[in-house]
Amino acid sequence: MDYLVFDKNKLVNLEYSLTTELIRSNQAGCYISTTVSGCNTRRYHGLFVVPSIRKWGEKHLLLSGLDETVIQHGAEFNLGLRKYQGEHYDPNGHKYMREMSISDTTSILFRVGGVLLRRERVLAKNKEQLLIKYTLEQAHSATKLRFKPFLAFRNIHELSHQNSHANTEFTPIDNGVMYNLYGDTADLCMQLSKQARFVPNPDWYRNIEYFKEKDRGFDYLEDLFVPGHFEVPIKKGESIIFSVSTRKVDTKGLKIQWGKEKAKHHSEMTFMSCLRDSAKQFIQRRKEKVNIIAGYPWYGCLTRQTLISLPGIICPKSKSTDYESVLDTQLINFKNGLFPVLSTDPRTSYASIDTPLWFFYAVQKYGMAHDKNKYLWEKYGDVMKQIISAYKHGTDFDIHMYENGLVGSSFKELPLSWMDSMADGKPCVNRMEVLVEVNALWYNALCYALELATAAGDKAFIDEHTELKDMVGTSFLATFWSQEEKYLADGASYMLKDWSVRPNMIIAAAMVYSPLDKEQKKGIVSVVRRSLLTPRGLRTLRPEDHDYQGLVPGNATAERERIIHKGAAWPWLTQFFVDAYLQVHQRGGLSFVKRILEDFESGMADHAVGTISEMYNGNPPHMAKGAFSHAGSVASIIRTAALIKKYDVEEDNNLKTEPR
Repeated sequence: MDYLVFDKNKLVNLEYSLTTELIRSNQAGCYISTTVSGCNTRRYHGLFVVPSIRKWGEKHLLLSGLDETVIQHGAEFNLGLRKYQGEHYDPNGHKYMREMSISDTTSILFRVGGVLLRRERVLAKNKEQLLIKYTLEQAHSATKLRFKPFLAFRNIHELSHQNSHANTEFTPIDNGVMYNLYGDTADLCMQLSKQARFVPNPDWYRNIEYFKEKDRGFDYLEDLFVPGHFEVPIKKGESIIFSVSTRKVDTKGLKIQWGKEKAKHHSEMTFMSCLRDSAKQFIQRRKEKVNIIAGYPWYGCLTRQTLISLPGIICPKSKSTDYESVLDTQLINFKNGLFPVLSTDPRTSYASIDTPLWFFYAVQKYGMAHDKNKYLWEKYGDVMKQIISAYKHGTDFDIHMYENGLVGSSFKELPLSWMDSMADGKPCVNRMEVLVEVNALWYNALCYALELATAAGDKAFIDEHTELKDMVGTSFLATFWSQEEKYLADGASYMLKDWSVRPNMIIAAAMVYSPLDKEQKKGIVSVVRRSLLTPRGLRTLRPEDHDYQGLVPGNATAERERIIHKGAAWPWLTQFFVDAYLQVHQRGGLSFVKRILEDFESGMADHAVGTISEMYNGNPPHMAKGAFSHAGSVASIIRTAALIKKYDVEEDNNLKTEPR
């Protein structure tokens, strides 16, 4: 039985089906994204999106859509759905949808009169190829299928418009055709497993509307090129495979390939297998490089998000080399103790004070799963030393260590923490010089480096940094802890402190190495639970604060950026809350944190099917916002489940050993 099933009532209800989105990707960097209705509502939606052939991290939308038409007795029934200006939809194929099931593949059953046609889609695991299987399950008379492709050939962030520069000529290939409209992208090869007739009829379909872009205040009208259509007869019980690829394929082997690709996926989905499948979709490979895409549909490989999400996206206990490969890929553009914002492009800014410290965290989670401390110091110790030295002696963006051992920066032109939204060229949240989560990570980094150095017998490093670690721990408590309020300041600067209740303090409570004792962690957990916890993650500001804004708008970009760190709830922080909560309450806290998982499971069919969005409104009913599938969010809930399982196992073991 499929985990996520949508019936006719939901599918034909455009109010629901136009706002519920799908994303499927593979490790070759391709993805499909649309709504469950099949109507594209964003510029980022499309049937076949592939990596750039020139620049890693850039993606091109080659095939926007493929309209299928069922033909019987000369009557045509178009199964597509597309929105044009003026609330005009044409065709209206959603009315033929009877059932959709989502697992690793997407299956839709269409009914047209006495015809039952099933369509299944799967991306080849490691190839730039989409396979679509059509099975005629029921028909009482001769039936034909017509396929009409809508071509875009553009960067995912742009829109295409009718022009005279497009090369509308095609190249005939085995059971299909090949197109490349502009020559600066990969080729688009469309082929069928059965001999089909291609009828050239080049035309532009103009003013297709993406209302999600309109709501966000962006350009929202596009012209798509339709080169013609394929026609093929199909018999009752017969299956036909339609292949979309960047390379020509052997059409005789398409049915065998379909079976092999389908066999690579789960036969049955659960909440956790759904999350793990979603996690795999963020992994991108290019030769020996392995990276993590921060989120769909618009993000690339953001180094901070990669390091935070890595322990959830790729299990640290895994025997594969992928975990280390991701770490190694981040180091390619490492310099001056810092990482670029976009790991695939050293030309992007290196303005991040916490990213290098998250590197220690990612290595630490890996080290905790393997007895490899000496090996890890030999492999990553030099990088760790460079980072620590850069913070101690100062590096770019005025990142440096103060006399009390804490680190910070007075640089104000760009935001250096994860709360990095900007509007009108200025940071939207003016945080102080010395930040609580940065120094929690700094303390954890020093302690973990000393742990590795001890295992490797690096006496010089130990002698130089042991006293510093102790000083940082003492200064951390003196700077951030409020004995009266029982929580941590969000930041400090000279004689000032920011006592806004924000979630950054929970990171300090969750770290493996923390200056906080159990009672202090208990106070922090209590404040965060009471003021910030929602069913969709932690708010970025408590509602009682006069700056709190719990509704993230869907339009004006600048307004949205100003708000997202003033009340929006972020799922990526959930893992740290649960970790700290269980450290404090141990097995007694299990029933409570299990309800957090249940809350996320209840939303697996909302907004983005089978995955978790970047953020949510801080106010109920906590509608999803931002990227509709986010690596940090998915990784956080996977890590949350792993933490709960760890305490569950301990409880089971204790019960087994109790005297009867």
